[in-house]
Amino acid sequence: MPLGTLDRTPPPFFRQGPSALTKLIFFSSLALFLMVADSRFKWVEPLREGLAIVLLPLQRALAVPLEFWHGGSDYLQGLQQARAAQAQAQVRLAALSERAARTEQLGQENLRLRALLALRPALAVRSVAAEVLYEAADPYSRKIFIDRGVQHGVEAGSPVINEFGVLGQVTRVYTLNSEVTLLVDKDAAIPVLNERTQQRSAAFGGASGPGVELRFLSGQADVKVGDQMQTSGLDGIYPPGLPVAQVVSVERRSESGFARVLLQPLAQADNARHVLVLEPLMTQLPARPAPPPESGKVERQLGAPRRGASAP
Repeated sequence: MPLGTLDRTPPPFFRQGPSALTKLIFFSSLALFLMVADSRFKWVEPLREGLAIVLLPLQRALAVPLEFWHGGSDYLQGLQQARAAQAQAQVRLAALSERAARTEQLGQENLRLRALLALRPALAVRSVAAEVLYEAADPYSRKIFIDRGVQHGVEAGSPVINEFGVLGQVTRVYTLNSEVTLLVDKDAAIPVLNERTQQRSAAFGGASGPGVELRFLSGQADVKVGDQMQTSGLDGIYPPGLPVAQVVSVERRSESGFARVLLQPLAQADNARHVLVLEPLMTQLPARPAPPPESGKVERQLGAPRRGASAP
């Protein structure tokens, strides 16, 4: 091959234009010029705004996976927090429901106790607060048991009342509990006084209907439906003035000289929970005087010679 036909131009790799120093100076000057122009004359501001508008869809598209990742993690984390908060709220709601039920029960109990203790200033006898345990299972009697006994100062025969009135009487005392016979029991009896007429009579349990009946009452006696009966205090057991019952029926029989009067006890054992056990009234009565000495002893005392005196 003849040498004249050879291409003597260097390949592109070895071609060299301006030197690197020249390029550095050029671009540095250009950058400095653009910065001064942008600072002084705001020439690059429209270009920057246009470039931002053009690149905005690309930026939003590139930010979608990142937003999806953060949004999904926040959703899952928020879902877990919501479930945990729901569980805590359910536990707290159950606690609040229990507390509300207990508060309502304590409120009702407080009202009963306040109504029960309101009777204490009018009473001049010692009283012991007690709680009803259960009712006796005997179908032929009406008795309840309370959680106070001999160790608490309860005596046999003590009256038992609640906030409505007389409930019954203690008939048997144990060490830690006592048996109370209700007014509606067939063996119960209580002397009463009509508040309207001040007429005294006796109420007996075991009657049909309400369960308390005035016996041995004259057919012409002044008694009406709605009359309130209270304790008369003549028996030495019940203090006077305690509410007992209300007259609900008066039947005057022509063939008999007595009237049949039925009473509704004001205190019911079904809704009684807290009661007061009163000291029997007889414990406050003065002691009976000693019996006089026998006549024989008096004669012997009168006929006995004095000391130092000679016998006749």
